[in-house]
Amino acid sequence: MSGILVRQVSKQYRETEAVVRAIDALDLSIGEGEFTVIAGPSGSGKTTLLNLVGGLDRPDTGEIFLGDEALHAMSESELTDLRLRRIGFVFQAFNLIPVLTVYENVQFILQIQGVAGPEHAPRILPLLEELGLKGMENRFPPQLSGGQQQRVAVARAMVGQPRVILADEPTANLDSENAVALLGLMKRLNGEQGVTFLFSSHDPRVIDTARRVIRLRDGRIESDERR
Repeated sequence: MSGILVRQVSKQYRETEAVVRAIDALDLSIGEGEFTVIAGPSGSGKTTLLNLVGGLDRPDTGEIFLGDEALHAMSESELTDLRLRRIGFVFQAFNLIPVLTVYENVQFILQIQGVAGPEHAPRILPLLEELGLKGMENRFPPQLSGGQQQRVAVARAMVGQPRVILADEPTANLDSENAVALLGLMKRLNGEQGVTFLFSSHDPRVIDTARRVIRLRDGRIESDERR
């Protein structure tokens, strides 16, 4: 199961002498196979919520479940294993490894998952082609545009065949053509394989594509619309 349950979760940060409550006693349930965007203005808590759901950050209070696994109760090594097995991440900052080629950056996930070598190319090459990266396999991240690096990050998130993909502003560096292609690929993965997608975004292209739009303000849910 890859449903997400957030129960009375709060997270606060200290900035100089002020305390900022990024997430405030939030309750949220996302069913397996949903295609959902978390929308809201800058500072509303979108990225913090994604980091909490992905086990990259811990709540101050409350509980977070991915299926029947309790993230809030896991050790760091257990969270690392969970992320490797079940979650794909698309970060706004890309987080590519600059000394690895495009192919090697995507392959890295399969290597740490222990996927057999002969399976790598059949998984990686079609994905790169679908994302408009064919012929760039041997380039390094500094040789790519921001949009190209974003698409490599998406390929890396998808290649491990996770059950949940968390994407922080996935279209932020893409032109309209590539944004539409990326969203179409994600929607197809969602429909054909039942992958659960949770985005944070203020991009109308993402919001218009989503089947559910949850709007945050000041760390709380302002509205929750299903389509």
